[in-house]
Formats: sequence, C-alpha cells, structure tokens
Amino acid sequence: MDTAEAMKRIKVKESIEAHYQSFIDEKIDRYLEIERQGIIGGHYFASASSECIYLYRDGYFIGAVMISHAINEGIIKFVAERNDIQKNKTDGTTKTIEDLINDLRGKEIISTDCGNASIKIWRSYRNDIHHMNPTVAKIDFKKIAKQNLNHLSIIEKEIFDFKIKNGAISPTNPKYWDIKKDGTTSVFLRLE
Repeated sequence: MDTAEAMKRIKVKESIEAHYQSFIDEKIDRYLEIERQGIIGGHYFASASSECIYLYRDGYFIGAVMISHAINEGIIKFVAERNDIQKNKTDGTTKTIEDLINDLRGKEIISTDCGNASIKIWRSYRNDIHHMNPTVAKIDFKKIAKQNLNHLSIIEKEIFDFKIKNGAISPTNPKYWDIKKDGTTSVFLRLE
C-alpha cells in the first residue's frame, strides 16, 4: 500500500469513527426502544430480520421499512406452507399476503393480534415504497419503521414462542422449528 492510499484509508476511518461517535446515543436509544424476539428459528428470513433491527438502529429507515415488508411476507408464506394453506385461489390466481393472513386467522392458526400486526405491516405503504411512487416523499419512514419492527416482534413472538425446560428451549409451536432427530434445532440468537 502506497502512502497516498494509506492516508486515504486513515481519513475514511476517522470520518466513519466520528460519524458513529456523534450519533451513538441516538443509535442506542433506537435499539432499546424496539421489541424483539431474542431467539427465532434459523430459517431463511432470520438473518434479514436481525439486519432490519440494525438498519433501524443505525437510522436507515427506508431500508428497515422495506425489509420489514419482505420479512412479514416471508413469515406469512412460511406459516401458510407449514400449515398446508394453499397459495392459490380456486380460480388459479395467487393469493395476496392479505388473503393468506385472513386464511390463517380464519383457521385460528395465528391469533387476531398476530394477524393484525401482519396486516398493519402489509398496509404500511408497501406498494408505494417498493415501487417508489411519488407518495414516498410524504412518508415518515422513521415512524413507520419503528411501528413495523414492533409489529414484527408480535409476529415473531407468536410463531417462535418457547419456554425453557431443564435449560433447553421447548418451542410452543414445534412445526415452525426444524427439530432434528436428536432434539436439536438451528436458531438465530438476538440476545443483546
């Protein structure tokens, strides 16, 4: 590495450190103000769910809202699949996420609170944001991100609820955890 590159590297490091230091208290406040399920099943959406928390913490509210939409949809599809809920209507068209949520609530697979939380995420300007419609200029992304993360917490707590028995996790809804023959399962930890 030559001297110019080394100096540039030092400047970038100092800039990033100064930025983080100047906003550290805000980041801590945002991180502490949202609920989260500390342990969830180690499924394909688990990493994105944790990353969504970090986006909100770090002030990337548009990204947090967009990912919360995707996680919500992923979890609803996952729950529908695990409960053999058809993703297509009788006419062959694909059900919307709202249709799936209503099916899951109607069959009492998810609670009213869980369904309401999912619907609120679904209706939080999902299409406007994902298609970058002009209405996004008027959206309070920080407020929506916080609301969506708290709603996501309600969903994840219900789906991945567990008790501790003899020092081990005992899932309330085992069908949502991929439990192996030896009784172990992959989990995603968010215990900070």
